[in-house]
Amino acid sequence: MASFVFFLGLAFILGGGLAVASNLSPYYGVVGLVVASVAGCGWLLSLGASFIALVLFMVYLGGMLVVFVYSVALAVDPF
Repeated sequence: MASFVFFLGLAFILGGGLAVASNLSPYYGVVGLVVASVAGCGWLLSLGASFIALVLFMVYLGGMLVVFVYSVALAVDPF
């Protein structure tokens, strides 16, 4: 169990910080944020906070992905 929690912490750090900061494309950056969100929710699940993990997952991913899709749609549109 301790190795699983360590893996989730490592995925949270690498997905949240390294994947977002090292990619120039916003598409790969959002994949890093999704990985970090899933790892953070898994970490909360391992601590027994299942409701908080579910709320965090729904609110964070819902808000982040809506803003990401809107900004990509605006960036692609030439006019």
